[in-house]
Amino acid sequence: MNDKILVTYASRTGSTVGVAEAIGQTLVERGAQVDVLPMQDVKDFSPYRAVVAGSAIQGAQWLPEATQFIQAHRADLARRPFAAFLVCMTLAMPGADKYRQHVAAFLDPVRALVHPVSTGIFAGSLDIRKIPSFGDRLKFRLSVLFGVWSEGDHRDWAAIRAWAGSLHPLLSR
Repeated sequence: MNDKILVTYASRTGSTVGVAEAIGQTLVERGAQVDVLPMQDVKDFSPYRAVVAGSAIQGAQWLPEATQFIQAHRADLARRPFAAFLVCMTLAMPGADKYRQHVAAFLDPVRALVHPVSTGIFAGSLDIRKIPSFGDRLKFRLSVLFGVWSEGDHRDWAAIRAWAGSLHPLLSR
C-alpha cells in the first residue's frame, strides 16, 4: 500500500467535482499525496492508504453510481480510513440549518456499508443550463421563481477546506 489518499466522486453538473478538487488541494497543502478521480475511473485501491468519497444528492440519495461504487468496493474501503461527503442543494435553501440533520441522514446507506471516520455535508451550486433533463430544468426554474433557492454557487469553500483539513490526521492512521 502506498501513502496516497484517493478523493473520488460522482457528479451530475460539476458542483461535486469542485468540492472533491478543493478537498484534494487542501490535503495536498497539508502534505499528503492525493489523486482526485471520478468513481468510474477507480479500478485499483492498492496505491491508497485512505479514501474520501463523495456524491451529489439527487432524490434524497447519493447518485446510483456512487452507491454502486461503495457496494462494489466495500471490502477495500473497510480496510483503510474512509471519509464520505455529499453535495446537496437543499442546504442552499433559505433557513437551511433546519434541514442539516435531515440531509446528513442521506449518508446513512453509506454508513451502513462502510463506517466513515468523518462525514461532510455541503451545499452545491445551481446552474439550470447544466441540468440534462428538460423536466428537471423546468422544476428548478419554478423553484427559483418561487424562492425555494437561487441560481449560483452556494458552496461554502471555507467550510469545505476546514473539513478537508480536519481529515488529514484521521486519514493518516
